[in-house]
Amino acid sequence: MNNKNESKQQKAYNVMKSRIIKGVYAPGQRIIINQLAKELHTSAIPIREAIRQLEAEGLIEYHQHIGAVVTPIDESEYLDTLSVLAVMEGYATAISRDFFPKEKIFSLQELNEHMKGALEDFDFVEFGRLNREFHELTCHYCTNDYLVETIRKTWRRLDSIRVEGSALTPKRVQESIQEHEKIIELMGKSDASFQEVETAVRTHKLNTVIAFEKQKDKGQSNHFLNRFI
Repeated sequence: MNNKNESKQQKAYNVMKSRIIKGVYAPGQRIIINQLAKELHTSAIPIREAIRQLEAEGLIEYHQHIGAVVTPIDESEYLDTLSVLAVMEGYATAISRDFFPKEKIFSLQELNEHMKGALEDFDFVEFGRLNREFHELTCHYCTNDYLVETIRKTWRRLDSIRVEGSALTPKRVQESIQEHEKIIELMGKSDASFQEVETAVRTHKLNTVIAFEKQKDKGQSNHFLNRFI
């Protein structure tokens, strides 16, 4: 494959992934290869290659006699996955804290301040992006490479069962920011114990599970599937 074809594949991949995450392509929707190829002014080959890549990430499923479709939302899978992620991130962040550079504390504070601004603007898409960046940074210095890679794979999997920018309860968003402040405090404390950090992060993530379940009980869970992890 030459570089030109590679760039076309990457463009197709970026377009499809963005549309899946943002909900432009709905869960269960069929991907029309020829239609997308025409839209992107390319052949079907880069589209198919990009679909295979997205299939490997769990964002697309291939069904015989139907073709490629966006992976359907599974609320039970969402809750199960997020609960496991809470345990993994708590453990990884607790390890990371022992190696966390003091100058990076400011970066966490800055991200949390930007999240406050996103909340004031009701920009939950930006809030979700900043939230992901916050947790990527807190886990970054974990020395267990397998754990970190597993967390990243889990984040990518969750991308397939959320709708970016869908409605969040401002109450939960505000609570999340406050919980981040506690995590930042612990990351900067030299005498913070492993258990303190692990518990704070795990509880923070599980609070999102609880909030989701409350929305689900109200019949509003589909509006909660978003980049809020």
